[in-house]
Amino acid sequence: MFRLSRYMKDLVTPPEATAAPARRPAPLGSGPVVIWNLIRRCNLTCRHCYSSSADTDFAGELTTAEVFRVMDDLKDAGVSVLILSGGEPLLRPDIHDIGARAKAMGFYVGLSSNGTLMDTDAVTAIADTGYDYVGISLDGMRETHDAFRRREGAFDASLAGLRACRAAGIKVGLRFTITEHTARDLPRLLDLAADEAVDKLYFSHLNYAGRGNHNRAEDARHRLTRSVMDTILDRCLTDTLAGSGREYVTGNNDADALYMLRWAQQRFPTRMARLEQILRRWGGNASGVGIANIDNLGIVHPDTMWWTHALGSVRDRRFGDIWADTSDPLMAGLKQRPRPVGGRCGQCRHLAICNGNTRTRAYQLTGDPWAEDPGCYLTDAEIGLTDSSTQRVQVLPFGATPRPAPITAPGTAPGTASSPRTGEARA
Repeated sequence: MFRLSRYMKDLVTPPEATAAPARRPAPLGSGPVVIWNLIRRCNLTCRHCYSSSADTDFAGELTTAEVFRVMDDLKDAGVSVLILSGGEPLLRPDIHDIGARAKAMGFYVGLSSNGTLMDTDAVTAIADTGYDYVGISLDGMRETHDAFRRREGAFDASLAGLRACRAAGIKVGLRFTITEHTARDLPRLLDLAADEAVDKLYFSHLNYAGRGNHNRAEDARHRLTRSVMDTILDRCLTDTLAGSGREYVTGNNDADALYMLRWAQQRFPTRMARLEQILRRWGGNASGVGIANIDNLGIVHPDTMWWTHALGSVRDRRFGDIWADTSDPLMAGLKQRPRPVGGRCGQCRHLAICNGNTRTRAYQLTGDPWAEDPGCYLTDAEIGLTDSSTQRVQVLPFGATPRPAPITAPGTAPGTASSPRTGEARA
């Protein structure tokens, strides 16, 4: 997750009023931010869903008692931030009991929803629970959003939910997934966010997981991605100068930090050295280190996009023990600094900033989790590559079925060692 607003504010602050760059802000505890998919059921079937949710019950999901026990384990592991997600979490009858207990335990608690079920009773319960933040998805204006979410009327219902949350004094934000079909609506969505006094905007690059993998042909091409980022950066600058307080955050493509560095070079050249220093201390992709995922069955993953790789079950082992275990080759590599990445990523002069970007895309498209990330949209020259002989990984064409090699320990030849893998969590 790349918090644009934090670095934009530093750029526009007069040098004499700027403190020395701090190291990457540590979590309130020593553990990762945990995104918890408490339920897989959803009333929508969105085209980019990483959990491939559906409007049906899935067997084997954690009970309320199990969730409460795991929350105790998370607290012991130093976790301080919980994002409660799904599926659609409001379909889980005990969601607010879980939220209330998490708040009572001192967690920062976010709720991630599609917003369509936020009627008066639901919003009252959300307000009473005291969630620190509620995120609602809008992937464009009415026609685009409804098509993307595969439900006519989804846009109006989500917008009504957002307005109800705002009226109840709840901190609320919009989440937007960038694809070729949604990018055209971005300027109008930004205007809508301003009109509705939205507190936060989260822009997610399409990642290749769940239905997002099947729809990867719709990933915004690199040129379009750059145009989208220009729009976001310019609007973030305008809001920052105006003192709006609106937060801009991007996710699933840590090359955004490198692009911001390039963008700032043209506008704030005297601040470049400081910005680069700050971004190096930020450190880039945090999957397997600062970000964790627990799915609806209690399986722990390096992040929400790694549902094809199980680290262990909270029903069998304590979360802290699973998270600290580097006998799993993927976790060993993710926790390594620098990561054992190859191709353009391995030769990039800015590896210390983005940390190899999103490993899921590399794995889904090449079968190798340490290959270069095909989602990096910077040119060879921009990342310091001048050798035209730089070897490229082979990216599988859309529609092809990858035959991934076993995930091996860093520095091990493919196929010589492997870790247990499971299929996508299914009931």
